[in-house]
Amino acid sequence: MTASTAEQWRDLALAALRRSGDADENTPPELVADLLATSTYDGLWLAALHTPGSGTTLSGLPGQPPYVRGARASGGLVAGWDVRQHHCETEPAEVRAAVLDDLANGATSVWLTIGREALPVDALPAALDGVHLDTAGVVLDPGEHVVAAAGAWFDLLAARDVEPSRAVGNLGADPLGWRARTGDATALAGAVRDAASLATRCVTDAAGFRAITVDATVYHDAGGSDAEELGCAAAAGVGYLRALTDAGLSVPAALGQLEFRYAATAAQFATIVKLRAARRIWARIAEMCGASGAGAQRQHAVTSAAMMTARDRWVNLLRTTVAAFAAGVGGADALTVLPFDHALGRPDAFSRRLARNTQALLVDEAQVARVLDPAGGSWYVERYTEDLAHAAWQWFTDIEKAGGLAAALDSGLVADRLEGTWRRRESAIADRRDPITGVSEFPDLDEELPPRRPGATPVGGGLPRRRYAAAYERLRDRSDAHRDVTGRRPTVLLATLGSPAEYGPGVTFATNLFAAGGIAVSTAPADAPEALAEAFVVGGSPVACVCGPDRAYPEEAEYVVKSLRAAGARRVWLAGRDEHSGADDCLHARCDAVAVLTTTLADLGVPE
Repeated sequence: MTASTAEQWRDLALAALRRSGDADENTPPELVADLLATSTYDGLWLAALHTPGSGTTLSGLPGQPPYVRGARASGGLVAGWDVRQHHCETEPAEVRAAVLDDLANGATSVWLTIGREALPVDALPAALDGVHLDTAGVVLDPGEHVVAAAGAWFDLLAARDVEPSRAVGNLGADPLGWRARTGDATALAGAVRDAASLATRCVTDAAGFRAITVDATVYHDAGGSDAEELGCAAAAGVGYLRALTDAGLSVPAALGQLEFRYAATAAQFATIVKLRAARRIWARIAEMCGASGAGAQRQHAVTSAAMMTARDRWVNLLRTTVAAFAAGVGGADALTVLPFDHALGRPDAFSRRLARNTQALLVDEAQVARVLDPAGGSWYVERYTEDLAHAAWQWFTDIEKAGGLAAALDSGLVADRLEGTWRRRESAIADRRDPITGVSEFPDLDEELPPRRPGATPVGGGLPRRRYAAAYERLRDRSDAHRDVTGRRPTVLLATLGSPAEYGPGVTFATNLFAAGGIAVSTAPADAPEALAEAFVVGGSPVACVCGPDRAYPEEAEYVVKSLRAAGARRVWLAGRDEHSGADDCLHARCDAVAVLTTTLADLGVPE
């Protein structure tokens, strides 16, 4: 068989682009790469085709600097990755039951939120009653209560006659992350000193425990890009390295006291690449500190809270499965899968079990952990990894030039950068370039949300917490409230032109679009103006949308629009593109759906 060339691929791709209308007969072959490439929120240009000439090489071996291919030479070959379940309940008996159930059914460590609307510090012994503290990993998330929580932990070990050196986990100190979430810088200096003191104690007395978690999900949850998440994490890590070495720890010892927490999303390759690039960056920092052999970054991946939806919650199972797979392939040491009903409130036992079993399927049945860095060597992945690492390094150095992460947070540098990225992401979500299945695409208008206990109120005052689906779900909530009061959903009349085969695509498109805002539709043929006017009046909706084939619009749309206005229509949309129809605006695949739906609900008299 004769090998195909890049030129042959380019010619075939150009032919396909011409058939789709994305290129014409005058488009030169040289533009094919630009037409097919995509861009990330970091401005990285992702080519559609990669070849040996893409300019990348395999990045070392697992367990060796620069650790791109994995922090450990053995990876997860023996026992898989650390399956870490998150618990944020308030009652110690409830936490204990859930923890014991998780550890008996596949989890290897637990992650406990302590303090504000979560488990009280003094309830830690009761919550961990029956847990073998010398075998099960325990990771604390104590917020501003880190000193008290650490004291309670060490007291518990003493009370259970467990040698601290036999316990594994993390005390969860992250004063810079707390500063980012709350905006409170008053106690930062003291909190960093406390973290350094705890790190010293761990090095001395509890070799299996780390003191500090660099939680980068705060920057992801604020709408940041992958490079921004990595750059902020690197800056936070360097800040802690300075504090720990100032407290007397050696650089290798200080490096060993940090664990990094990243968000894993349903963007499969982006997640794989993010974890690989994070190790690349941290290895370079360790090398610059003179400890290249100690630069293997310990990573805890958590499926993204920002990507989770309250509507059509079952789709979250697909999102978290892809994210978990990507995190495992990307080399995460520990992984937490958020329950599929995370956005609705506190999870129930069923959703926690599905979250846990997602990892069991990946580790025990799919054997994902038994292959070290399976993406390694892919020209696409290697190029993407290197480009993302460079973009994140640039952002990291910008933060360092500003005086470090604390100073960059105080000055607004970080917030402004993340806000700019969020605005671009928000625009892509609104016009559905970034579609959200079950929310902006294929919504279930008749869905009834299950009851859930309210989740803990997130701390505020610092960087915002955002969910990608929030704008659409606020519109759905408005529609539901209107239905509960009036007994019917807000409705738009679809005026159809031509035969069902001709107007069918437009009706399907408009129905899906309006349903994303909780708006129902009714239909009436537009070829009989009197019948259309009567249907409009009977329906009682002041908003209509003309649906038909594009070829019919130049001759018929203007007359239909006038008929609808004569019947009392306050607003008339047109599904498709026709600038001369007289409609208020055209609805198409890249229109601002959130703006359209917000306007339509207002026209229909639905209160905010």
